[in-house]
Amino acid sequence: MQRLALRTLLPVVLMITALAAVAGEYGTPEEAKAMLEKAVAALKADEEKALEMFTKGEGGFKQADLYPYCGGPDGNFTAHPKLVGESLKGLKDKTGKPFGQEIYEKAQEGEVAEVPYMWPRPGEEEPVQKVAYVTQVGDQVCAVGYYK
Repeated sequence: MQRLALRTLLPVVLMITALAAVAGEYGTPEEAKAMLEKAVAALKADEEKALEMFTKGEGGFKQADLYPYCGGPDGNFTAHPKLVGESLKGLKDKTGKPFGQEIYEKAQEGEVAEVPYMWPRPGEEEPVQKVAYVTQVGDQVCAVGYYK
């Protein structure tokens, strides 16, 4: 009887363990929104320091695949792990959608909007649905994206 229970439960336990590992690898919508709210507070407290922390992933601004990124009034990244100085406003997703432009259009001070686009997960080639939560803080347009 114990053997039967073990054989029945083992696949379930393995599946739950695998799902938990995947869940820790990718951020959730709730975590992305919370990180954006934390980023807004950091920008309001000290913009220069906040942008530096976002870029370096310090101060809790790198969690699984989540991180804030920002662009200035010129449309270029002011904070990003790899793209500072390059165009945020000119970004297009893997289907050609100009989502960088949409981020700038939807970002409003004191509000959070969503911008969906297609982008590969880290280390993968095939694009999947991703959603960026976007807002504006002063002259900075900032976002945190999560994979669906």
